[in-house]
Amino acid sequence: MTLLNLDGYTDLPAGKIAAVVTYLEMLERPASPPADLLPLRAVTSPDLAWYRRLYAAIGLDWLWTSRLLMEDAALAAILHHPANALFVAEGTGGEIGIVELDRRNPADVEISFFGLVPGATGQGLGPRMMAAALAEAWQPETRRVWLHTCTLDHPGAVTFYRRCGFTPYKRAIEVMDDPRLTGAIPREAAPRVPLI
Repeated sequence: MTLLNLDGYTDLPAGKIAAVVTYLEMLERPASPPADLLPLRAVTSPDLAWYRRLYAAIGLDWLWTSRLLMEDAALAAILHHPANALFVAEGTGGEIGIVELDRRNPADVEISFFGLVPGATGQGLGPRMMAAALAEAWQPETRRVWLHTCTLDHPGAVTFYRRCGFTPYKRAIEVMDDPRLTGAIPREAAPRVPLI
């Protein structure tokens, strides 16, 4: 086992990838949400194949794989849990984004997934979708809304979340098997991350 060097570099074995994870939080409901929220449609008890297709369309190039690799029973237990809230944003061509809220602790709500399909990015929809997500996340009992992103995600993710009102509060390092090398996702995914 390789120990992480906290004052320098740590070599990773071939087949592994690493990301720096940034956790961000919001401790107060936004004062005045914008008037043009992107409408979100609640999806209860989603079909797993449908969910995985949309999840992959949004996140495959950012190496979102956790939900793709889960057994059906484990994924259904999360998605069909009454404290898990899944929302879809729709555009003229169909579904363009997802927001997933974990409300198992109603005072401490996690935005567990937030993303737009590639064709919907860069059009100003992200801030409108986040404003709608925050309107759903903040309930009378909510004291904190939090999320995390990593260096495998869009390079502007931390800046975007900060502009939306989140404050970074913690970092972590995630090391995992490169899912492109295990055959879990196509080798062409995330071409900016070299295969080693």
